[in-house]
Amino acid sequence: MSAETNALDEEFGDTINSLFEDADSVLFVNPAPDVFRTVMTSAAAFDNELPTLRVLATPDVLKSSVDDFILASRISDLVDRGRLELRTTTDIARSSLLISDDQIISVITLDDKLTGLRSTDDDLVENVRSTFDDDWESGEEFNLRTPPLTRVQETLREELGNEVEEDFMMVFESVDRIPGEDDELDEVAISLLVGANNEVLLYDISKWGEDTGVASKATFSRTKTRLEDRGLIETEKVPIDVGRPRLRLVLVPDDLEDIDSLADQVTA
Repeated sequence: MSAETNALDEEFGDTINSLFEDADSVLFVNPAPDVFRTVMTSAAAFDNELPTLRVLATPDVLKSSVDDFILASRISDLVDRGRLELRTTTDIARSSLLISDDQIISVITLDDKLTGLRSTDDDLVENVRSTFDDDWESGEEFNLRTPPLTRVQETLREELGNEVEEDFMMVFESVDRIPGEDDELDEVAISLLVGANNEVLLYDISKWGEDTGVASKATFSRTKTRLEDRGLIETEKVPIDVGRPRLRLVLVPDDLEDIDSLADQVTA
């Protein structure tokens, strides 16, 4: 039996990547929100073949984490690829653990930085994994409603054009988080702003949003009105052969190059 227990000195993200490199499967138990975000972000950015990930967390942790569209869409990608499963339980009273076939990492916070304690004791790893495998089997499946980021990108290109998709990703990659409806600069506001930058029809982008699962047409309409009230977008009537005229979105600022300034205006 080989055993090793030590503090991990390297950056926590490097620790996670090293674990992913060596493991076929990883069980992630009771993550704190910041630990969950770090591990999921590392998984989404992992370049090599990702091990199968299983997450067993409290419902509150998963619900609060997926309020952020950036994180949720990347998690949804992992689920869509068959690399991640999420389950919930309320019966966890332990620290955050990452458990692979041959090691355990207990995640802790020291001086406001994530680090961990690693053990490769064969008997300990086997006993801990067996215990939490049982907990996993009794957990409840967590349904993630956010669409995968790859689907968002593909459908934007196909339905609204490359320029809209490129603008969306420019904003997406310029911010750390995109919170939910209660905050001003959410995924719907960003979609409308990049749509206005490319003068697309409100009907087209709201239909795309509803079909893709980003948000309902009603949410797009409410957000459009809010952005109009802020003086960020305008609409122009476009006559059609039958029925009421459609509305074309127009961005009041010249373009989307100054992302920070635009974000400040939206959230002011």
